[in-house]
Amino acid sequence: MVVTFSDNAVEQIREMMQDESEDVRLRFGIKGGGCSGLSYSLGFEYEVNEQLDMVDEINGVPVVIFKQDIPIIEGTKIDFKQNMMGGGFSIDNPNAIVSCGCGSSFKAKDREGAPEKC
Repeated sequence: MVVTFSDNAVEQIREMMQDESEDVRLRFGIKGGGCSGLSYSLGFEYEVNEQLDMVDEINGVPVVIFKQDIPIIEGTKIDFKQNMMGGGFSIDNPNAIVSCGCGSSFKAKDREGAPEKC
């Protein structure tokens, strides 16, 4: 598996997917930007390009990942944490060599991206 989800993350994702149509998938990947050069992208997807995307089911959650992102996010663990300030997803990527304090921006050994102001 390219990525894994904690039980808390699966529960939160499934809850959020209830407001979407039946053919929705979770898209996870990266995009350029953020203060470290790359940022995580997590959202819902309705269309899949079989040539460019990998489609998988992880813990019952249908997931789409851009094939080009796989080497950079392989082995990533996604969790959902709740605290007094609310809740949010936390991402632990073993391929990140530098991570921003916000937790959503990083730099990878094989792809640095283009940093932006936070």
